[in-house]
Amino acid sequence: MSTQPESEPTYLFVVTYGRSGSTTLQAILNSIPGFLIRGENRQALRFLHQYHRTLVKDREGFREMHRRNGRPVGMMTPSDPFYGIDQYPTEQALTEVRRLVTNTLLRPDDDTRVLGFKEIRWYHADVDEFVDWLREVFPGARFLVNSRRHADVAASGWWAKDPDAMSKLATMEETFDSLRERLGPAAHHVQYEDYVNRTEALEPLFEWLGEPFVVDDVRRVLATRHSY
Repeated sequence: MSTQPESEPTYLFVVTYGRSGSTTLQAILNSIPGFLIRGENRQALRFLHQYHRTLVKDREGFREMHRRNGRPVGMMTPSDPFYGIDQYPTEQALTEVRRLVTNTLLRPDDDTRVLGFKEIRWYHADVDEFVDWLREVFPGARFLVNSRRHADVAASGWWAKDPDAMSKLATMEETFDSLRERLGPAAHHVQYEDYVNRTEALEPLFEWLGEPFVVDDVRRVLATRHSY
């Protein structure tokens, strides 16, 4: 796992699905001094994950082939068709990806302590592998899972036009449950109906974040309409 410089912020990613109240949750997080949680990016980091995964897979494949053939690893020549791929540098690549995403997508302010984004597109088959990679790119990253009553989600926005909405939501919720179990203390769950109707329901979240819970600040955020 790559090493995180002490001067960098810690990282927090919101895992959810569309029409779940996640923009409100994003605003609540951004009301905490030093927090900067960006909005959705259409899971653009999956392309960087695929880039990294492809090169690591080919690197290991060629290294294994060289070992079987008794050829020294790292001795590809300019005449090899995959010249240089066996030397793809994992740690450097992870560091460079973190720098790219931080400087171009997340763009922390000088006083940013916690940095991340919320995303609604966690439905791909490789979500576990993708999250593991995110934790390599962003050491110490934590994941906040946001849920909402499926019947309400399915009746909202574009979901209302999808006859398979309830089934899709159930599948994603199962994925989130598995993810939370696998991540242990690096994950936390909130339920929209709980905190939108009773602000104090967010107190465990603030405890998990290690931040003071100022109920009046949270109520001011909840009083504002978010998203569309």
